[in-house]
Amino acid sequence: MAPLNDGLTFLSVEAVSALVKSKKVSPVELTRACLARIEALNPSLNAFITLMAESALADSRRAESEVQHGRWLGPLHGIPIALKDLIDTAGVKTTAASALFQNRIPQDDAAVVLRLKQAGAVVLGKLNMQEFAYGGTSLPSHYGRVSNPWDIERVAGGSSGGPAAAVAAGLCYAALGSDTGGSIREPAAFCGIVGLKPTYGRVSTRGVIPLASSLDHIGPITRTVGDSAIVLQAIAGYDPSDITSQDRVVERYLQPARDRHARPRIGVARDFYYEGLQPEIQAALEQALAILIRLGGETRDVPLEVSTDRTVLRAEAYAYHAEYIAKTPELYLPETLGKLKLGSDIDGETYIRARRDLERLRRSMTNVFSSIDFLVTPTTPVVAPKAADYPSTLEGAMALDALLLRNTRPINMYGVPTISVPCGVSREGMPIGLQISGPPWQEQQLLALAHAFEEATDWHKRRPPILAST
Repeated sequence: MAPLNDGLTFLSVEAVSALVKSKKVSPVELTRACLARIEALNPSLNAFITLMAESALADSRRAESEVQHGRWLGPLHGIPIALKDLIDTAGVKTTAASALFQNRIPQDDAAVVLRLKQAGAVVLGKLNMQEFAYGGTSLPSHYGRVSNPWDIERVAGGSSGGPAAAVAAGLCYAALGSDTGGSIREPAAFCGIVGLKPTYGRVSTRGVIPLASSLDHIGPITRTVGDSAIVLQAIAGYDPSDITSQDRVVERYLQPARDRHARPRIGVARDFYYEGLQPEIQAALEQALAILIRLGGETRDVPLEVSTDRTVLRAEAYAYHAEYIAKTPELYLPETLGKLKLGSDIDGETYIRARRDLERLRRSMTNVFSSIDFLVTPTTPVVAPKAADYPSTLEGAMALDALLLRNTRPINMYGVPTISVPCGVSREGMPIGLQISGPPWQEQQLLALAHAFEEATDWHKRRPPILAST
């Protein structure tokens, strides 16, 4: 086994990119360092489903040659990243962690993969997840559960558990996940890293296996806010071939590291979002709010309409899977099949009414953000639970999802950009996340505030204890 290089693999994308640009570090060196970590740690974490070592090394050699000849493409050029295994990769299986798709090999890359390749990124492989992205733990997977690098007996969160565990453990510099009800932000919070859900329609979902197209988002999972800005810069933009994509100006997301909103008005939605928190999370959030005030913010309690209706999610999820369920229901894990069947009895009238309510709720956010600049909540009301405590019944699993994703699900309904950043740690050493949301299409200002908070704290500098054994 190759020696592990913690000092190299835990640099930020921004820092390691500067080394690549100045030819002090080779993309081949970065890729080999990541592959060595994957070999050492993936048996414990189970973060990767498919490793693309051969093509990754070939791509890194190409990037090395391009940089050596003065053709540097930007901050992702030669940087090893990985993809949640519902994002299509041409010629490489994309399974959504299901036996149903275990032999599925797409002919085309997803739109976000094409953009990453244009930016020169090196794709290391495909990451484990909750089957068909339907849940918040990444335990139900055809390829086995994902473990949390802070405590391998605990869940990594879901459904993007593999991306979060891989980034937190230094197996890759960044990853792409999907987020329908919190599947980027919740695992990022559980694994002590950064998860960004852009505005609905900001990033194309073409070539991504859907859960519910009205709620699905694609976004970055990284170790720093600046790295999220770098990845978002590469993947954002209008895609005329994607009906959910919106033709909006793509701002310069890298700028927030230098400029931030002057005296931001920070809305605190205490009703619902702050109810029933574990005491350590409550304390961490109050400390985070105090830091935001020291940074010049002014907080105000705000009422916020919250929808817990799952009609759109269930109807759209079932619509995608109905034909597969009719033909081969045995290829689904029992929990996933049970959740999908909940949408089978939703009639057209009920769905249309729920879809209209969703649009009304999204339009109402304009009024909400007329009196505040940002919305701040805990990302989750609890820290990552132990895998051994996972419920044995469908009802129990759904109740756990409702708890773990309680604070993230409503933000998908709003469709606004939101980010989770580390803000504390429990007595048992488990990370705590702060969720910051902003007005639609204002990712630049959202990243600016998140970066300012990150710079004022040290939570993002912590590393998981799994690394101590390597």
